[in-house]
Amino acid sequence: MKAAITEGKKERTMSVGTKANNRFLIVLGTIIMQMGLGTIYTWSLFNQPLVTKYGWELGSVSTTFSITSFALAFATLFAGKLQDKIGLRRLTAVAGVMLGLGLMYSSHATTLPMLYLLAGVVAGYADGTAYITSLSNLIKWFPNRKGLISGVSVGAYGTGSLIFKYVNAHLIGSVGVSRTFLYWGMIVMAMVIIGSLLVREASVAPAGTDKASSPLAPLEKKDYTVGEMLRTKQAYLLFTIFFTACMSGLYLIGIVKDIGVKLAGLDVQTAANAVAMIAIFNTAGRLILGALSDKMSRLKLIGFTMAITAVAALTLSFAQLNFGLFFASVAAIAFCFGGNITVFPAIVSDFFGLKNHNKNYGIVYQGFGIGALSGSIIAAFLGGFKPTFITIGALCLISCLIAVMLKPPVQVRKERKRNPEMPGRTAYEQIS
Repeated sequence: MKAAITEGKKERTMSVGTKANNRFLIVLGTIIMQMGLGTIYTWSLFNQPLVTKYGWELGSVSTTFSITSFALAFATLFAGKLQDKIGLRRLTAVAGVMLGLGLMYSSHATTLPMLYLLAGVVAGYADGTAYITSLSNLIKWFPNRKGLISGVSVGAYGTGSLIFKYVNAHLIGSVGVSRTFLYWGMIVMAMVIIGSLLVREASVAPAGTDKASSPLAPLEKKDYTVGEMLRTKQAYLLFTIFFTACMSGLYLIGIVKDIGVKLAGLDVQTAANAVAMIAIFNTAGRLILGALSDKMSRLKLIGFTMAITAVAALTLSFAQLNFGLFFASVAAIAFCFGGNITVFPAIVSDFFGLKNHNKNYGIVYQGFGIGALSGSIIAAFLGGFKPTFITIGALCLISCLIAVMLKPPVQVRKERKRNPEMPGRTAYEQIS
């Protein structure tokens, strides 16, 4: 009996140690995977070379990335159910193969419909599937550092985009745009598959982790299903905020070079530098605001970033832009956008629990896909950059107010149970 007890203790110790090692490997695997997935944001490099080679309209070619973004967001609706059926490792590996093949076969796309299908629908759907599942899984492994670990994952996604701006630009210049698709697909497929081999699927509370220490953690008691989440007003309000945050950042990313030339009077080369600056500040926002969100109320942080975004958007609309003011405004929007999409996965887990996080966040994440399309639609309807930024600024101010006033559903129920009229300080105010 004594020997059995001793053996059991040894086994538990080995299990904890193994899981600690696995957590490091899971972080590494997720980073490799997310860097490969983030390369999809180098698409702007391919627009002009494709126009030159095939004689297509620039607007038609650039539509490919809008399709990619929409397919990416749409995939997150179903990724959780697929993960339940075949497991995380197999799903992310399959997504890596699908992403790689979509890009590799794009090298043979000689018509726009083929390009839309392969580089848009196929690549976008595969990218979104691996993105949401690997991100949610990593957050479950580190429930006491959700903001920081989300920043690491989403930051790796942005870093992949930054690094491959130079890799793909070099390939396009040396081997041409079509063969670049082939090599790009091979590299991305390898990165995602390697990353998938290192990850391990987490339970809701993995062994060796502490209880969540976020400002909302003491009141987290319920894991919402998708249906339960959709019966709360908080789900729709969070979607509104996320949609606004994504639209502001994605619209800017798509037209920043043109803004520099037309609104700030910069030459083309100087304005083009804003593209690299956006990538740098976007990644910095993911890491800095992600870590900061573990030390303060995430909703107050989002309220602050939405206010800053509103100021920057309205500056681009009304101010007499010069070099410094233009770059400061662009940097502010990029920094806040990167932080917002990093903090939101943690907010969704704060509100609705970790158990169904990939499915619940997949619903909220539709704000990304819709936001990717809405900026261009609003610009076409209103007829220019300035009225679009005025609209974005107004929406950001509304979202700022929502973020400051919003309370998680668990806390709302606790307040009503304590006192239907809810006088005095609320439970939320006591812990914020």
